[in-house]
Amino acid sequence: MSIKVIAQRRQLKIGKKPSNRFVMRPDLYSAVNEKKVFAEAATHSGISAGVIKAAWDAAGEVIRTWATEGHSVPLPGLGTMRFGVRSKAVENLEDVKAGLITTRRIVFTPSVDVKDELKNTSIQITCLDEQGNVLKRVTSGDSGEIEDPENGNQSQSGNGGNQGGGGNTRVDDDNSGMDQN
Repeated sequence: MSIKVIAQRRQLKIGKKPSNRFVMRPDLYSAVNEKKVFAEAATHSGISAGVIKAAWDAAGEVIRTWATEGHSVPLPGLGTMRFGVRSKAVENLEDVKAGLITTRRIVFTPSVDVKDELKNTSIQITCLDEQGNVLKRVTSGDSGEIEDPENGNQSQSGNGGNQGGGGNTRVDDDNSGMDQN
């Protein structure tokens, strides 16, 4: 298994003059049908898909209820989920009001096993020119560092291996820290 990424050459305005850069984005995957998820889980567990769906629906109700009550809720095998907000900061008590909230958020913190799975999954990059013609393909040989937005740093979980890894070839753009999605 590998994560597929596209690095396409685009003309970007960097400073005052245009420059050709390779910009990375995930290769779009199709959404998996919910019925297929339940059928696959039924195959792996020996429990009927209907029973799994009923249990999942009940768990979803419990997770939503507890999260809206302010709890960080475990998602077994995946991590934890909680609700949060982004807001503006003010100096004075009398300035505190609901209007300071700019965004409501869903915060997911993956388990160590999920982080390890991501860390150990190779990334295959397909490099394209402006017209979409394939220039080359690269398989990751990076360290597999995982971003930890909760702590503003890189996660140290995992053993650093990359299944199907390759050389240390990289395709960078100078917009580090900018989300390309």
